[in-house]
Amino acid sequence: MPELPEVQAHAERLTETFHGQLLERFTQLTFTALKTARPLPDDAYGLPLQAVGRRGKYLLVEFEPVTFAVHLMQGGRLLVDQKMSAKPRGGQARFTFADGPALLLTEQGTERRAGVWALPSAEALTVPPLNRLGPEALDVTPESLNGLFLEHPMRVHGFLRDQHKIAGIGRRLANEICWQAKISPFASTAKLGIEGATAVVQAIQSACAEGLAYERTRPDMSSSADRPGGVHKRSGAPCPIDGTPIRDIEYSSYTVYYCPTCQTNGKVLADNTTSKFLK
Repeated sequence: MPELPEVQAHAERLTETFHGQLLERFTQLTFTALKTARPLPDDAYGLPLQAVGRRGKYLLVEFEPVTFAVHLMQGGRLLVDQKMSAKPRGGQARFTFADGPALLLTEQGTERRAGVWALPSAEALTVPPLNRLGPEALDVTPESLNGLFLEHPMRVHGFLRDQHKIAGIGRRLANEICWQAKISPFASTAKLGIEGATAVVQAIQSACAEGLAYERTRPDMSSSADRPGGVHKRSGAPCPIDGTPIRDIEYSSYTVYYCPTCQTNGKVLADNTTSKFLK
């Protein structure tokens, strides 16, 4: 799933391409693409696109008085659409502009979870789904993060992935952040303290900067396999820091990757949900 660096860089690319373009029409290509009933997309017709922004993992296609929040989920993409065919492969919704290409939301696979929320611009950040998000990952400080850690005692890897706790981080970044912070993915947030929170904030800044720098070199959004990192999807490969083989812990919907030497004092974590928390 695209995370903060991929979504932010894509928002920047789309702003450059579509800024000032007048919206002619919004079309649902599938029944479930539009998740809201009010305001109507029609309220943005004839208005210029001000910018494509970001909140967490959502792209914000900003008009006035309507902002369209777009979530790509696992297989979605918001693409520049030159062809504008009647039945595009995987097409979910289309923004058609008066002049130039369209903007097409696609989603491959069968889940069809990507979607669009039409929101009143003045209230967009205070109504669902955006009001459910935690603070932006790049905005947290060691002090504020430590407060969140104490408020929500849980495994740090799960905390980082929970968009209600902190917004913009997913599975890949959670793996990279724990590794860069030299913290076990199973460490309890309640026990990390200000020192652990400081290490996590520094790792968030570093991992996001690395990802964003890479994404800004691309003409389009990367695939997961192309994204830079030290541990994610590198099971068995040597840790870039000390050469220890990267280990993994598989769950039904995601995999945790870590370096035993860097993060768990040489201990191998049990591959099940009852693994003991490590300091």
